[in-house]
Amino acid sequence: MLPYGRQTIEDDDIAAVAQALKADFLTTGPTVEAFEQAFARVVGARHAVACANGTAALHLAMLALEAGPGDRVVAPSITFLATANCARYVGADVAFADVDPDTGLMTADTLREALARADGPVKAVLPVHLRGDACELPALAAVARDAGALLVEDAPHALGTRASFDGVTETIGDGRHGAMATFSFHPVKTIATGEGGMVTTNDPRLAERLRTLRSHGMVRPEGCEPWWYEMPEPGFNYRLPDILCALGLSQLAKLDRFAARRRRLTAAYLDGLAPLAPLVVPARSPAWSDPVLHLMTVLIDFPAAGRTRLQVVEALKSRGVGSQVHYIPVHRQPYYRERYGALDLPGAEAWYARCLSLPLYPGMADEDVTAVVRALSEALGL
Repeated sequence: MLPYGRQTIEDDDIAAVAQALKADFLTTGPTVEAFEQAFARVVGARHAVACANGTAALHLAMLALEAGPGDRVVAPSITFLATANCARYVGADVAFADVDPDTGLMTADTLREALARADGPVKAVLPVHLRGDACELPALAAVARDAGALLVEDAPHALGTRASFDGVTETIGDGRHGAMATFSFHPVKTIATGEGGMVTTNDPRLAERLRTLRSHGMVRPEGCEPWWYEMPEPGFNYRLPDILCALGLSQLAKLDRFAARRRRLTAAYLDGLAPLAPLVVPARSPAWSDPVLHLMTVLIDFPAAGRTRLQVVEALKSRGVGSQVHYIPVHRQPYYRERYGALDLPGAEAWYARCLSLPLYPGMADEDVTAVVRALSEALGL
């Protein structure tokens, strides 16, 4: 069975974890800082702060910005629940933005429309680099700035992704346009630590707040006894242990190889899927985006195929191919529907009606792509 995503764990990864298990520190030790420094170098940011998972990264980002009751946070409706939930964790409200129906990405226009609906001051805008494709960051940053809001990039899908704006190539997470960017190291992501997250920033004040808030809000004032600590504000136990950081360091060293493999598999998919158009088309990558795709998402005209999505999913499964849907629009969730009422977000609805994610991970063989495309063609009766 080919799952839609899977970690790639090799002997040297296992050896790195075993070595960490034999070290003096299983948590809050030197491997954490080593992972943070290496990650910051890779994405080109000044600071990186490791934490328990990608959701914790988003929560810490909201805490670091001091978002709270009375504030609004704009999030796209096509994303995982955590992007919106992080605002609610701190008492802020969510204004859902629509997305481009062919890319799934928030745009400057959909952001403006969401800001116009936001009933109150907007503290932050959270563009999601869906599937690994980069949002149009300069345009989004300009709109957010005009609204008095800061950009926090939700980038769990986009480690290794580059983008070019006005002839300048950037790396997602380098902090050129936003206050912070958040990442996840869940097993299906580009690198894995089992669970884990990271926040990058170029602001030393934010970096210090993130580190304090991930460890119960404790600080150690200068000149105090060695056992003394104080808590100016409550934080959380969002630390990432040395054991997992050791795995992260080992995985991070393979990022270029993993990225190259994902790009090669993506190119094979694009070639293989071409004959299935217009019934099946890959989600569109914007011109500025040079992605390392986390998800191989296709958009399928199910009514034209005479098949429901469930029928296609089950037919793929019977042929040994796993698939997934990314995502159910978050504004549809009962909690948010009850809180904010029904919303008309046609781009998100059009995306959801057609999307299906196919297997994509470095351990796939070239012939696996051929098998997936053949299975999809058969599942659609082509």
